[in-house]
Amino acid sequence: MDDKAAEEFTRLEKDWSRAMVQNDAAAIGRFMAEEWTIIGSDGSMCDKAAFLKLVESGTLTHDVMDFEELVVRVYGDTAVLTFRGVSGGKYQGQAFREVERASDVFVKQKGQWKCVLTHLSRLAAR
Repeated sequence: MDDKAAEEFTRLEKDWSRAMVQNDAAAIGRFMAEEWTIIGSDGSMCDKAAFLKLVESGTLTHDVMDFEELVVRVYGDTAVLTFRGVSGGKYQGQAFREVERASDVFVKQKGQWKCVLTHLSRLAAR
């Protein structure tokens, strides 16, 4: 992994995680391409507009969003990130805490990296 790319994407993921914990829908949305999709650990799918609406309404809140074991692979204007993460907060009033293996696919659009896909897989408890 290129050190410069690793630093850039580590910073990007940290900033995105901070926006998630602050439950700032506008800030969260700046990291996503318009066509962003998330595939949840249960196999569900959600697009950018629906996800941000959940955050704006308070239906989905986060109090933790941490990651480690980040691997970055850059292919021109596309980057694939894989990592182990912990996310937690509340969804529809119910507390959740997930340990997941995650993938984010970024594409450079107008000189900025934007995430087009997030895919989550729940990890078994250790």
